[in-house]
Amino acid sequence: MKNFTYTLTFVFGLLIISCGEDRQSDTEVPGREEITKTDVLETGSAALQKKGPFDPMNIYLVGFHPMKEDPFHQMEAHHFCTQVNEDFAQCALFDGNTEDAKLTGIEYIISEKLFETLPEEERKYWHPHNYEILSGQLVAPGLPDVADKELMESKMNSYGKTWHVWSTGTAGGEGEKIPLGDPMLAWSFNRDGEAKPGLVEERDKKMDIDSREKREERKDLIPQAKPQEGVDALKGEFPRPTQPIPGVESKKSSKN
Repeated sequence: MKNFTYTLTFVFGLLIISCGEDRQSDTEVPGREEITKTDVLETGSAALQKKGPFDPMNIYLVGFHPMKEDPFHQMEAHHFCTQVNEDFAQCALFDGNTEDAKLTGIEYIISEKLFETLPEEERKYWHPHNYEILSGQLVAPGLPDVADKELMESKMNSYGKTWHVWSTGTAGGEGEKIPLGDPMLAWSFNRDGEAKPGLVEERDKKMDIDSREKREERKDLIPQAKPQEGVDALKGEFPRPTQPIPGVESKKSSKN
């Protein structure tokens, strides 16, 4: 863990400068143009008011979320996170990484250690992360390879609790112009073939990312992977063939 801390301390300055390639929001929100008074108020607020909770949000991740109750509803999620301590992180989710990005949800990330303290009823809200990491789908744009590997290693066997409140245009369709309806509990992909065709490829192309290369680079993390709960939560929900990958195993299945 010390190496992880030292590495991130070195690269956090790079994160402030760059988040990798730009990924703009595809959603135009209806409404009037800002008037001069509003613009002046924003400028004054930026100069005079604190932004304390945002200062430590220096970890940037991009991945994908299917909704647990509607797995065909899938979203690209840009995470801007604060590592509160070694076992807990909190993230604001957006549909891009530029100034026009729309806030789409929140995610809390906990270690395996904290997950094991949760009551059984609570665990159904927390999705596993090993597939996201080992598949190469979860990426940290802008980080050097060594820092990317350290960051992903630190998230092995972790879990996330994610609520999306706005399905914007980067969700694989036209999306909503403003947030509508109830919050949606998101889940994780846990097998090849669960993501809609083109979802990962579009992100990779627009952000100059190679998910397949990331998968190869992370193969040495497979021995650290432990069986996780929730791996089979969406199993059988997709009509197209899906395939497990090494290192992603259902904890409950391992007990049978």
